Amino acid sequence: MSETRVSSDLTGERTTGQRVDERLPTPLYHQIYMILRNKILNREFVEGDLLPSEVETSRTYDVSRITAKRALNDLAEEGLVVRERGRGTRVIHRGVLPPLKANVEGMLENIMSMGLETEVSLLSFDYVHPSAAVASALACSTEDIVQRAVRVRYLEDAPFSYLTTYVPEAVGRGYSREDLASTPLLSLLERGGVQVTRADQTLTATAADAEVASLLDVELTAPLLRIQRIVYDQQARPVEFITGLYRPDRYQYRMNLSRIQSNPGQKSWSPTE
Repeated sequence: MSETRVSSDLTGERTTGQRVDERLPTPLYHQIYMILRNKILNREFVEGDLLPSEVETSRTYDVSRITAKRALNDLAEEGLVVRERGRGTRVIHRGVLPPLKANVEGMLENIMSMGLETEVSLLSFDYVHPSAAVASALACSTEDIVQRAVRVRYLEDAPFSYLTTYVPEAVGRGYSREDLASTPLLSLLERGGVQVTRADQTLTATAADAEVASLLDVELTAPLLRIQRIVYDQQARPVEFITGLYRPDRYQYRMNLSRIQSNPGQKSWSPTE
């Protein structure tokens, strides 16, 4: 039997910068809930850990026991912890997905692997005229036809990404709706003779709208990681434009960097190949 350990993460100097502020419009219990939630999602508390008790939490944040209890109850309602009388509050959240590497070759290989290891729900699959932004990404006209697909990807029955993809019509006609519902898009492109060579990618943050919040099982306006990628073939033609919205508690993007000599007397950080 594995031993349950009690984390001291909320005691002593480690709480610096993690205090609550009654001057803020956010209720104190919710401030505490967010602090503890972030610690769980960032794996400062891992599955099996015991959180500090109501008394310890109220003492740490200088709040009433009722306020501390409500914060812990909210964590339980979200499914991050379980509260057991006489045993305390135990973390049951299992952590995040393995991160992707940032160099293009590794990125594409990991995306392929992710497609094989996860499940997908295909919400829509049709042919449309692209918006100006999509047309620019795919180097086509707004009068052209492109294939548009919307998918939600799951790992262990939990949603973690909302994906909207566009491909040129000629590329999209090479596979069916059923194909996309069961096979990673990169695999379908390669099966159709497309040789993917590189990708341009941007990462930003965004907030979940009503539709995405419902599908990803997050609160309205919850923060999401937004990744946009244009994929090119061997002739430098764009063959896919994808926008992915990811739950940051279930998905991480990691980059390995090396310190290199950029100019005489100067060093800079560069992605590791």
